[in-house]
Amino acid sequence: MARASKPHRDPVTLRSERHLDFFNFMFTRFTRTHMRAVRIAKWGLPAVPRGAPAVIFANHPSWWDGVAFMLLYRRLLKDRPLFTPMAEWALDKYAFMRRLGVFGIETGSSRGTVAFLRTAEHVLKDPSHILWMNAPGRFCDPRERPIPIAPGMTRLPEMAPGAHFVPLAFDYPFWSERKAEMLVAFGEPIPAATLLDLERDARTAHLSAALGAVCDRLTEDAISRDPARFETLVQGKEGMGGVYQLWRRLRATMRGERFDPRHDHQTGDAR
Repeated sequence: MARASKPHRDPVTLRSERHLDFFNFMFTRFTRTHMRAVRIAKWGLPAVPRGAPAVIFANHPSWWDGVAFMLLYRRLLKDRPLFTPMAEWALDKYAFMRRLGVFGIETGSSRGTVAFLRTAEHVLKDPSHILWMNAPGRFCDPRERPIPIAPGMTRLPEMAPGAHFVPLAFDYPFWSERKAEMLVAFGEPIPAATLLDLERDARTAHLSAALGAVCDRLTEDAISRDPARFETLVQGKEGMGGVYQLWRRLRATMRGERFDPRHDHQTGDAR
């Protein structure tokens, strides 16, 4: 049996609010250093129904997705405990993440899929819990269509028939600054009952299409390069940095001008 299902690896009992507070601080600091901003589309704020568990299923374009889960959870859904799967071999390298609601799964095997479903069923018995996961089960470009859906994701409604499934889109474009933007958007919840009315192949197609529609709409906003279409959740440092930025600051000071570190003054938040 996969290690994720052993009692001492129970993600519900291992989860620690103290650890979550600390790593939210660390992840936020790290993001401010390495990203220009975390922005959520104004049309894409989460509408997760109360009184029932939820599964937030996202595309998987980047290593940053796991950090994004933490940032979004703490800012938008903090009262709904987060749980998320990770490949067991990767989690062994970051064991502290077990205290954040992360549980290990054996990838690439039917045994691993069964163990994941058992753990997910256990987590989703509590109506306040939310399972956050990358639906493809592998990294894939945000433009890939149809978006792949892992077999365990397709079977998940059978383990949590009272849950709601909420699509979540990620994109990480570069706009006018040297750091990328983290852009996100949630879609409309899908009741598990709606998915259970479908055969598994049709269910997979339905989940893929729902997630793809949210990704496509987010892509339109990303192409616009217009921060006014978004709410900023985390603001990072802007500008080139280094000697060049120091020179620009000194020049503005000598001219009696307000220094703006941004490369393009026509875009971005006025901060």
